[in-house]
Amino acid sequence: MEKFGLVVLGAHTGTHIITEIKKCANKKVLLVEPVPDNLEGLKRNLIDFKNVIIEPITISNKFEIKNFYHIKAKSFIRLNKHWASGIGSFNKSHLLNHKSKRFPIEEGDIEKIEIQSIRFQDLIEKYSIVQIDKLIIDVEGSEYEILKDIDLKKIKISKIMFEYKHFDGYQKTGDKLNEILKKLKDESYNTSKIDEENILAVKI
Repeated sequence: MEKFGLVVLGAHTGTHIITEIKKCANKKVLLVEPVPDNLEGLKRNLIDFKNVIIEPITISNKFEIKNFYHIKAKSFIRLNKHWASGIGSFNKSHLLNHKSKRFPIEEGDIEKIEIQSIRFQDLIEKYSIVQIDKLIIDVEGSEYEILKDIDLKKIKISKIMFEYKHFDGYQKTGDKLNEILKKLKDESYNTSKIDEENILAVKI
């Protein structure tokens, strides 16, 4: 049975979680990232961290091969937003909904890949994880399905940080978010919004 210091679903290139990873110098870290270009950056940026495990998959509520959409690397310069490489999703319209005068994304900017998706429980069983100090979930609208599927009675997770702004659709929150907040409360977590995008749940 294994204890992990950090598990991140949607690790991107790793630059934004370096501080969190450094806190786990003597603990295992598991990072999940499906986008090929991001994976290459993740491996480069974390080459010196021997405690890090990288999984090139996605997490959902089923074990299956799924279509996954992300922005093509060659479109990054034209779109000119640092976060463009981080908005991959199972839903192509989620990417297109980001379109604005400052972010003129088009169909041609999007690439579709087929990728293995597994349940969070599958990930836990693969690495025999019984405890996680901190779980971070940033998966562009799939947070609800993942958090709903996690059995918090089977695994001890001290802190869960997740993006909430797309819970009920693009930049919408509502019943789905309320459902997860209730689930967390029922499992003895205190929740608080730490910024305009993320909620932190702490086990009491």
